[in-house]
Amino acid sequence: MALSDKAQFLIEIFEKSGYEAYQVGGCVRDYLMERVCDDVDITTSATPEETENVLTENGIRYIETGLKHGTVTALVDGDTFEITTFRCDGEYKDGRHPESVSFITNLKDDLSRRDFTINAMAYSKRTGLVDLFGGKSDIDAKIIRTVGNADKRFGEDALRIMRAIRFASVLGFEIEKETKEAVFKNKELLKNVSAERLFTELSKLLMGDFAFFVLMEYREVIAVIIPEITPCFDYPQRTVWHLYDVWEHTCKAVEAVPKDLALRLTMLLHDIGKPFVRTTDEKGVDHFKGHQKVSGEMAEKVLRRFKISNELYDRIMFLIPIHDMHIGTDRKRIKKWLSKVGEKQLLDLVQVKRADKLAQNPQMTSNELANLDITEKLIHQIIEEGEPLTVKDLDINGNDLMALGYHGREIGEKLNEILTAVIDEKIENKKSEILQYLAESN
Repeated sequence: MALSDKAQFLIEIFEKSGYEAYQVGGCVRDYLMERVCDDVDITTSATPEETENVLTENGIRYIETGLKHGTVTALVDGDTFEITTFRCDGEYKDGRHPESVSFITNLKDDLSRRDFTINAMAYSKRTGLVDLFGGKSDIDAKIIRTVGNADKRFGEDALRIMRAIRFASVLGFEIEKETKEAVFKNKELLKNVSAERLFTELSKLLMGDFAFFVLMEYREVIAVIIPEITPCFDYPQRTVWHLYDVWEHTCKAVEAVPKDLALRLTMLLHDIGKPFVRTTDEKGVDHFKGHQKVSGEMAEKVLRRFKISNELYDRIMFLIPIHDMHIGTDRKRIKKWLSKVGEKQLLDLVQVKRADKLAQNPQMTSNELANLDITEKLIHQIIEEGEPLTVKDLDINGNDLMALGYHGREIGEKLNEILTAVIDEKIENKKSEILQYLAESN
């Protein structure tokens, strides 16, 4: 194994001061799996006060980020490292936080309180890998298993249920039998967890390479935090366009869209209104007229509940109500779309429509998928060529119109009229042609 030079430096200064110190948790797991490690956490036998003394003596700045839980954040050349004292947790009465935290000097007891075996390993250059609960063998076997009794672990912090299925999605691991049974048995405990913490785990789950399988297998768990998806389970779509029920179609659409959180959330929620609008004609064919609007209304409540950022909310809520709208391959029509919604939103819509089609009957969607490829190329071509798409792009402005005698609201209306004429290719975006157009239209 290898440590970052900065983490190794921190560990060594603690060891020189007479304390134990180790790299711990997810960063050890990632090193063993040859994955990129975003955060390096360090655990030590030093108390928080002793930790601060060691850092001060070595000229290292720190922030008291969580003294109650024994955590001090060290700042080393622009990087941050959370350094936490060995600890054991008291009773968990609320299913979220321990009533108390006790600082200890035994690494084994510290590792035994952690969630999964793959996250309960420690490493230092001096000691090597400390793996007391079979974490490495579980990594090799691609298994997610709790440290100790699964019911107890999930009862301590119900978020671990979401973490289990999130790791299954991101790593492609199977959840071990007893741990899996406990996931389903304790799923209702997720109602005790804050919306923000749940959304963080859901987001990581959706971005995983194996999200489809997890969404399918653990749908009942996800339904605890998004009960609106439950009616979609096993709900048929009797139409030539579909091979799957609403939920399986949804899961395939999530898998098909690029790994952009707004797009994956869009696909997760884009059809949740379908069970509420279905009609069946005399031939037994299902229709879902108006499902886009209903899905949008339902999605709005879900997203508000998770308290997501305004930027993320706006992107999703733009897409869901219009995800079935036709864009087309006509250049003028695409320019009108670009003028109305902009490049970023239109390209998002193309991705959503493509994922939706990829999750349908391939015998029915080949032409539409080919057309979406053409649409996407035309969007890029129009942008690259610098075609006028807003009134700011016109070769005439409000001052020019004022000089011609236009006033107030009339100026904006006339500029929009000119832009429409230019986009429709009735006139070129040249001042002389625009002036002639204005003269002829008066």
